[in-house]
This record gives sequence, C-alpha cells and structure tokens, in this order.
Amino acid sequence: MAGKITDLHATVRTGTGKGAARQARRDGQVPGIIYGGGQDPVAINIPFDYLLARLRKGRFLATLFNLKVEGQPDAHVICRSVQRDVVKDLPVHIDFMRLTDSTRVNMFLPVEFVNHDKSRGIKRGGVLVVVRSEVEFNVRADSIPEHIVVDLDGTDFGDVIHISNVALPAGVKPVIDRDFVIANISAPTVMLSDDGAEDEAEEAEEA
Repeated sequence: MAGKITDLHATVRTGTGKGAARQARRDGQVPGIIYGGGQDPVAINIPFDYLLARLRKGRFLATLFNLKVEGQPDAHVICRSVQRDVVKDLPVHIDFMRLTDSTRVNMFLPVEFVNHDKSRGIKRGGVLVVVRSEVEFNVRADSIPEHIVVDLDGTDFGDVIHISNVALPAGVKPVIDRDFVIANISAPTVMLSDDGAEDEAEEAEEA
C-alpha cells in the first residue's frame, strides 16, 4: 500500500429502512451501509458536513479507507456508490465494500507524467496531449498505488504512449483488454503550419 490508509469515522445506525434513513438525514447524517468481506451488512451514519468535506477533496471513490465505527472492528473499505439528491447534488446515501488484503478490485488511478524536461519534443516546443488522465485498473487491496507514473524521458514529436509503454507496479492490471493510448507528443502549432505552407508551395511549383 502506498502511504498511510486514511481513517473515516461513522456510527452504527439504529433501525433500517426508509424511515430510519429519513430520520438520519433530518439529524444531519448521511445513511449508509457496509457490506462484503464475508460478514453481515452494517447500517451506518456519517455526519453530512464531514462526508461532504471528504467528497470535495476528490478521488473519494478511488481511496482505500480504514472505516472506524464505534463498537465495531476497524474495516478496510472502498466506496462503491454515493447516491445524490437529483436537485441539490448532495449526498443522501453511501455504500462501502469491505476488503481483505487479498481482495482484488477495479479502481481508477490518476496518471502522473514525469521528466518533462527530458523529452526532446517538449523541449523543442511540443505539447503533451493527455488522452487519459486516469485509468481503471484491477488491483489488490493491500497494494493500491497512489498513481501510475509515465516517464517522458526521450519522447519526441509524434510519439504515442500506449499502456504497454508504461511500467506498472506488480499486480496492477488494466481493466481494458487492449493496448490503448495514454498520451502523445504533438508538434508546435507553428511548426505544423509551416509544414502545411511548404506542402502548398511544393504543390504550386509542381503545377
């Protein structure tokens, strides 16, 4: 696992069904459920403001949490669903799935590009065109990387970076079963325009 697992706090929800969920929302809580891991589901509440702040930090669905519920053993979980109010777009229900260390799950991981200063194309004015800023991978719960690194060292104009060109951590597998494009290095617009003008001039001379 890359880094420390983030704690997330919740309380057990007394009662189940729509009535208990509505009461939780009136009390400033977001109702939710923890399921999976070979254990019975547990109904929980998370304070609305606390959850909203977490959601606004981003990458909530791609983060492994250590869920701490009073009276329950800590559980490693990932969020599988955040239901939102259709008008206000605010959370009204949340689902978490328990994980064991050997559990494999599909998660979107951000792509980080490094060594821009070592790319011949970029140093000559080229542009890194990012096709996928994040990619869905199948990963083990005990070794979820924070991001995937793409090394731009040695890249030049016209180079296309496929997933097969990326050194992935052990046990991390793309969900898409083909060699898809992550990014490419585009030549500067001025250079492309000059090339077009030269082609037109050559065509005029031939005519």
